[in-house]
Amino acid sequence: MEIRKFEDRWMGENTYVVTFDGCKDSFVIDPAMVYKDVEKYIRENELNVKYIILTHSHSDHIADVKKLQKLTDAKIVAHEEERDLLTDADKNLSKNFLYGAMEFEADTYVSEKDTMEICGEKITFMHTPGHTKGGMCVRVGMDMFTGDTLFAGEVGRTDLYSGNYDELLNSLKRLSELEHDLRVHPGHGPSSTIGDERKINRYMRLVL
Repeated sequence: MEIRKFEDRWMGENTYVVTFDGCKDSFVIDPAMVYKDVEKYIRENELNVKYIILTHSHSDHIADVKKLQKLTDAKIVAHEEERDLLTDADKNLSKNFLYGAMEFEADTYVSEKDTMEICGEKITFMHTPGHTKGGMCVRVGMDMFTGDTLFAGEVGRTDLYSGNYDELLNSLKRLSELEHDLRVHPGHGPSSTIGDERKINRYMRLVL
């Protein structure tokens, strides 16, 4: 599996394109504000993007969703608790955003009981509310995309609509119990591991 990260220069949001050896099917995590680079990468590698998976629906994580779906015909996937934000420009903070108001439905709403498969690999979901009520982490093998729930050395803010500090701590507790060598790919900043975050992240240490 290969993970290609595209970081926008304005808000530092990470868009990930995930591909697999010997297979043209792929998926994209949180496409926003790097559309031209992602489009070029998809075209040059002749990728078949099957899923656009959203860790949450804040404007800086969904700005390129509709353009990318038009390009690829991929299915939009979000947690079932995130529909409230995804379909309301006020709640997802896009009403006054540079890219304009964004309101749309996901093609598939998932919960923790659901799994998806791509190129023979299983995609699983962990509901991690706190930054938003429908925030989720997306896992493939020993790689997890944590959105704005967990950063390297930090966590996402909880003072926006549907944010909840106590729920975030509960989510961090669950993440802290995962394998220490599980690789963490956050919505902003560099990648890390669960083990490193247990050592250095002051919020993670609160729940150990």
